[in-house]
Amino acid sequence: MLVFNYKSKKQLKENIGYPLEYFETSIFGDEYTKDGILCGSNRPQLTGHSREFFAEVELKNNLIIGVK
Repeated sequence: MLVFNYKSKKQLKENIGYPLEYFETSIFGDEYTKDGILCGSNRPQLTGHSREFFAEVELKNNLIIGVK
């Protein structure tokens, strides 16, 4: 699962049309793909942001096109 570097899910949604800011957490290789759906969360222990959330982010050509 990726760790999204955003203060809230609302802020993540406000970044539709921009590249995703994230941290890789898998020891088995990169999970990020430039096209497709990625699952992730904000982990306050890692990012320093106070709110924890989970989201599915849809990407196309390295840009966010949707957030659920």
